Amino acid sequence: MPTVIAPPSKSVSHRAVIAAALARGTSRLSGLLDSQDLERTRACMEAMGADIHPQSDGSIIVSGTAGRPQGGDPEHPEEPVLLDVGESGTTCRLLTAVAAAGQGVFEIRGHGRMHDRPIGELVRTLMPQGLEVLYLGKSGCPPLVLVAKGLRGGTASISLEDSSQYLSGLLLAAPLAKAPLTIEISGKKTVSWPYVAITLSTLADFSVPFAVETLEGETWAEADWRALADVTPGRVRFVMQPASYQPREYAVEADWSSASYFLAAGAVGEKPVTVAGLRPDSLQGDRAILDILRGMGAGITIDHTGVTVHPAQLYGQVIDMGRCPDLVPTVAVAACFATGPTTIKNVAHLRLKESDRIEAVAENCTRAGAAVTTLSDGLRIHPTPLPRGQQITFASFDDHRLAMSAALFGLGGISVRLDNPGCVAKSFPTFWEKWETVRQG
Repeated sequence: MPTVIAPPSKSVSHRAVIAAALARGTSRLSGLLDSQDLERTRACMEAMGADIHPQSDGSIIVSGTAGRPQGGDPEHPEEPVLLDVGESGTTCRLLTAVAAAGQGVFEIRGHGRMHDRPIGELVRTLMPQGLEVLYLGKSGCPPLVLVAKGLRGGTASISLEDSSQYLSGLLLAAPLAKAPLTIEISGKKTVSWPYVAITLSTLADFSVPFAVETLEGETWAEADWRALADVTPGRVRFVMQPASYQPREYAVEADWSSASYFLAAGAVGEKPVTVAGLRPDSLQGDRAILDILRGMGAGITIDHTGVTVHPAQLYGQVIDMGRCPDLVPTVAVAACFATGPTTIKNVAHLRLKESDRIEAVAENCTRAGAAVTTLSDGLRIHPTPLPRGQQITFASFDDHRLAMSAALFGLGGISVRLDNPGCVAKSFPTFWEKWETVRQG
């Protein structure tokens, strides 16, 4: 039975690097993900004044900025501190808020599709806090120049309809504000709430005080944020105080998002697959892959060796994936192995990722023979018998999650070719090496 060790969490790694880089003192981070996206976050925090030193044991030592990210001299705006976020949307959104809480001039730019990905809602929220902004290309998207004078505090309102990363960025930046900052949620819905829970967990781990309050009748009352399953706009707010991040030793947990491909392989392949290192009590939203696969019919066991998924006849389901959108490529491919249609809903924001993931997922599932209907907020997959024995070229769309999910088709007898298998380096550079463990069984 193949066993794979899950890589470190990308989401937790980003937040740990930022928190350590903002701390007053020196931290040691172990188990950090080594990927292109994390390289961007590390480089940007170094550009803002943090010192980061890799160690021989794989950990890093971070000497923080004591809450003072530094930009270029406002007297010379033609010489900003450059924050090159590459193709990392997480880096871009989290660090736009962090830079706004600093002092000086910053230029944020990226590569590929990054200059088409929205940042306008976060900028709109930050401008009343004292931020000056100049868009260098498309309005509401990178590249952009920030003239930062710190955050004033008071009250800010943010919509999470496009991305929860806007709120996560504000939460990470809020302790640097000059006065208490209350963050309210506007809009009609929220997406990807579990990623906000990861941010709150990071704040707690680095000794930053905060309160999450819910509206009970006409009164705001402090809530147990770990128990919140979701956020209703207008009924939840975040009360932040000026505070210092405290340095610490910190170990990054394993990644449920990256594990999802191997867990799904256990369900659709011929042999069970065990993934070791995962925390069953993790706050990561993509832990939902277990509930989804179980709901489709897969057998799952959890013991001291790890999480094991056993092959089974899968059945199509109607699945709301608003809390776990990064799982959509994995679940869509699993749906192609199922009996009966699968409908994935509440993921309209996937059109704003590294690719338009709704259309991209639909195209790859269609190449595998499924009949796919794209919806305004998701897709419906009607599977047909997989074309076993055929070689099919799948498109990665330069999107790491599309490439990794397409590998699953190989367990259905398809000879899988990818136009750009190397794009997995964005989040999981060793994916193909680990995938061989599953493929060879």
